Amino acid sequence: MSASEEVLRSIPHRPPFLFVDKVLEMREDGATTQLTVKEDFDFFQGHYPGNPIMPGVIICEAVFQSAAVFLVKKFSSENAEKKVTPVLGRIMNARFREMVKPGDVLTIDVSIQEKAGMFFMCKGVVKNGEKRSLNIEYTLALKEEE
Repeated sequence: MSASEEVLRSIPHRPPFLFVDKVLEMREDGATTQLTVKEDFDFFQGHYPGNPIMPGVIICEAVFQSAAVFLVKKFSSENAEKKVTPVLGRIMNARFREMVKPGDVLTIDVSIQEKAGMFFMCKGVVKNGEKRSLNIEYTLALKEEE
């Protein structure tokens, strides 16, 4: 399954560097998305041959992209005349709990904790079924395109 049109309209990321398949829920303070971890993701060729494990940095990227989908949609509805690009500002308190393997279906929950101008302090939780794979706090900014 490829990314939904909703995701593709929201953020500039494209395969092979797109790690959100679809939006499951949009809330006032965040969103829930989903990613099916495909066996043919490029990074599995080297991480690790014979024992493929999704790199932690890519799991983090899925969280950041999920928050970007939410923020761009929310910001666009408030400021339709401006086009923005989401950028990562800071990563704090990342805690990896369970490995992610090909075939896993990740549920990614992101929430905005605080806003300062166009900077958003966020939290993310990635679950693989009922097991948590990642808890993370981070900051995203929306930069106006020129």
